[in-house]
Amino acid sequence: MDEKFEEALVFAARLHRDQRRKGVNTPYVAHLMSVSALVLEFGGDQVQAIAALLHDSVEDQAKAFGGAEQLREEIRRRFGEEVLEIVNACTDADVEPKPPWRARKEQYIAHLREVAPRALLVSACDKLHNARAIVIDIERAGAEDVFSRFTGRRDGTLWYYESLAKTFGEILPGDVSRALAATVAEMQAAAG
Repeated sequence: MDEKFEEALVFAARLHRDQRRKGVNTPYVAHLMSVSALVLEFGGDQVQAIAALLHDSVEDQAKAFGGAEQLREEIRRRFGEEVLEIVNACTDADVEPKPPWRARKEQYIAHLREVAPRALLVSACDKLHNARAIVIDIERAGAEDVFSRFTGRRDGTLWYYESLAKTFGEILPGDVSRALAATVAEMQAAAG
């Protein structure tokens, strides 16, 4: 890893400085670092690891930055076109208000079939880390409390992660998809 990775880590930490994980007090940057680590563990390179650090930036921080296009241009300038392409592929909405939840998630799942494998790895690692966090949170706080945090509630959240696991298993077969499927099975069991 070189100074570009360090720059991306600092940039991501600053962008998400005031953001917390849904329903808990964990700084959001913990998720970004975890996704980046998973990308590297599953064979990704520095470009993918940088994109993992920035994968939620446009979706979550565009307004605070001055707009989606300004943030995209800053990412392109600092980290290159390929990083921006991966970030774009991982973004499910960059408008406010966001489109309705179910339609947005259905569109994202369909969109995955058109995404380059390098971006699919980042997306799969993102979903894997989110699924792991949900399982851990269910063990700590109980399924009812955890699923109440999500727009899709219990049934919608389970549908979404089951659909993601199935889709990634088809379009990105390998270790990360198997890990996601196993974690989603844990989530289903923990959800009761």
